Amino acid sequence: MSIVPKETVEVIAQSIGISHFSTDAALALAPDVEYRIREIMQEAIKCMRHSRRTTLTTDDVDEALKLRNVEPVYGFASGGPLRFRRAIGYRDLFYLDDKDVEFKEVIEAPLPRAPLDTSIVCHWLAIEGVQPVIPENAPVQAIAAPSNGTNNEQKDGLPVEIKLPVKHILSRELQLYFDKITELAVSRSDSVLFKQALVSLATDSGLHPLVPYFTYFVADEVSRGLNNYSLLFALMRVVWNLLQNPHIQIEPYLHQLMPSVVTCLVAKRLGNRLADNHWELRDFTAKLVAAICKRYGHVYNTLQTRLTKTLLNALLDPKRALTQHYGAVQGLAALGPNVVRLLLLPNLGPYLSLLEPEMLLEKQKNEVKRHEAWRVYGALLQAAGQCIYDRLKIFPPLSSLPACSVWKTNGIVATLSNKRKTSMDLEEQPPLKKIATDGPVDAVSTSSMPTPMEEDAAAATPLDNSDADHPSSSSGQIPPDSGSESRSKRGKGDSQAQKLSAILPQIWKDDLNSGKLLVSLFELFGEGILSFIPAPEMSLFL
Repeated sequence: MSIVPKETVEVIAQSIGISHFSTDAALALAPDVEYRIREIMQEAIKCMRHSRRTTLTTDDVDEALKLRNVEPVYGFASGGPLRFRRAIGYRDLFYLDDKDVEFKEVIEAPLPRAPLDTSIVCHWLAIEGVQPVIPENAPVQAIAAPSNGTNNEQKDGLPVEIKLPVKHILSRELQLYFDKITELAVSRSDSVLFKQALVSLATDSGLHPLVPYFTYFVADEVSRGLNNYSLLFALMRVVWNLLQNPHIQIEPYLHQLMPSVVTCLVAKRLGNRLADNHWELRDFTAKLVAAICKRYGHVYNTLQTRLTKTLLNALLDPKRALTQHYGAVQGLAALGPNVVRLLLLPNLGPYLSLLEPEMLLEKQKNEVKRHEAWRVYGALLQAAGQCIYDRLKIFPPLSSLPACSVWKTNGIVATLSNKRKTSMDLEEQPPLKKIATDGPVDAVSTSSMPTPMEEDAAAATPLDNSDADHPSSSSGQIPPDSGSESRSKRGKGDSQAQKLSAILPQIWKDDLNSGKLLVSLFELFGEGILSFIPAPEMSLFL
């Protein structure tokens, strides 16, 4: 029994002009038609498999017909779907509705639009976090599209399909982890479990998918919870531990984190209770800002520049509160002594003249504001003191003579004391540097420092401690190798003297600049600045 019915054979016979076709002939041809069709389809399936495809196409059937030396079928290479119609009078018989096309209509039809050449162009997806409105970027209206993830629009009369951003999917474990961390930060920031969670944030290697969620959480909670001191401190600790995690790439999210961090540094009010120690929060945030600039300053070249500009504007604005000035000072001081020397110290004199009335009981009766003024003064003193301390520590150590120098001349041992002659002191010593104070200050004697003549002599004739073990050296007997040793030691002494003479001008130049800086800071802060200067460096200025 053939799967090709005899009716199909009769219809095909009638379509080619055979009107009188017997039923017996149709029944005899039906099995042969089925055999030929199966043969062609098997060859077509082979072509499909050799092409490494799983879908049979009309091209595969054409190739099978060519292999069997049969003329391929024309007109079925269209990419559109085939439209079958049911034959009238037959329930299971279908045929293709082929339309006759006139060549005149095809020739006179307008030409289609030429396809564009393949090219590559560059454009900005986002600039400083803002998407530019250009034809290459999808419009904002395209983001709010149907839920199926696509949006069809008409552009130049042609349908355009815009694929929307893929939804970020988190695993169930990461969702539970994020919910637990946020819950601890909001409601139980003083618990032991929160401290353990912070350790996990700083060490866990699988938290990178949560970084955008933590960034949004911190920004949202800081903007809404400026009156909650414990929440703000917990959020800053979360940011700090995220920065400590070596497995997290947080650079793409710094532009979202920095506004929240700077807010906790220079906000007018943090917390709504007097017991809230917002000074500690500002100090911690200043260290956090410095750590961000130190770690990512080479990635974002304008990060520290924009931050220092923001802090300096907050400090020099007289309309800002003193708490904001304190945060600005702490932020600038945390960025290093160079920032303090270039930005803070030049504005120190005018600012202290405005701050001084707020510190006096006679002019400021409000105890809270007076306490804030003294806090700002202490921050300025700490920043200036650390700056002058680091400035003095750059000096290289100067060589000095031992307590007793020994010269050997013609076998006679001459002992020269380090004490200078009084007449030499009056002629060769430079005038002592003095600092004006409220009371008399004794000048520190520099008699313990060797003169340049003694340094040259000591460098030219270094000590030889082995003479004490050989009494014969005092009687004029010179060992055979003593001449070469003395020449090599003399050469080393000459090189040391040359190096010392080369660095002395720069040392004295830096010494002079540091002395002027110290005098100006002493005039502003008084004796309080002297506690930041070590004793050896202090002796150079007294």
